[in-house]
Amino acid sequence: MREKILALLAEKFQGARKDGLEQLARGMALHASTEKEAAALVEKLTEAQVGDFVKEYRADVDRESTTARDTYERNLKKKFDFVEKKKPEEAPAVETKKTEAETGDIAAIVRSAVTEAVKPFQDELAGFKADGVAKTRLQSLNDKLNGCKDGTFKAKVLKDFARMKFETEDEFTEYLSDTEKDVAKANQGFADTSLGRHGAPLMTGVQPGIKEASKDEMDAVIERIQI
Repeated sequence: MREKILALLAEKFQGARKDGLEQLARGMALHASTEKEAAALVEKLTEAQVGDFVKEYRADVDRESTTARDTYERNLKKKFDFVEKKKPEEAPAVETKKTEAETGDIAAIVRSAVTEAVKPFQDELAGFKADGVAKTRLQSLNDKLNGCKDGTFKAKVLKDFARMKFETEDEFTEYLSDTEKDVAKANQGFADTSLGRHGAPLMTGVQPGIKEASKDEMDAVIERIQI
């Protein structure tokens, strides 16, 4: 991933020093696991940000080189007795300790600089991921609620879902399964309620135990009505 990020940086910031871009790519590789994430991080960087990082990196490298050279010359002089030896109490122990403190750990300096430069983009990328997960979960919930006939129940589920948080995908899957069962119960209750509003169905046809009148009997009834 470091080589991929370095190639993207070199293409976008062609005027920047390669050694500085290599250090930046090494740090950014710790925050990107896919080429898409790497491209998103590089896309967010500006000329000014990269220029400042390379400048600070070069300053640290130059300082490290100067300190190493001074230490080498001092040790060389001591080895060949080029300078007057100091008394034991005047030995440069404190000076050596100060030099080591000032020198610092170049790797730690680079990591700190990269982390500070990349953090805003990493936070933004995390926000994009969270938003994508939320939309996907809402779509899955809507798929389960599409068959819900009880509008009141459906609205309540969606309102409650907006306030819910799921630590893992397994928790959401379990919630989705429970919601599917609740939808089935809600539909059954809605159907029972609707049936109660309409009342019992009307009787049709000939009722049991009543004989259907024959044609002759019907004619006789009609004649009496006409008389």
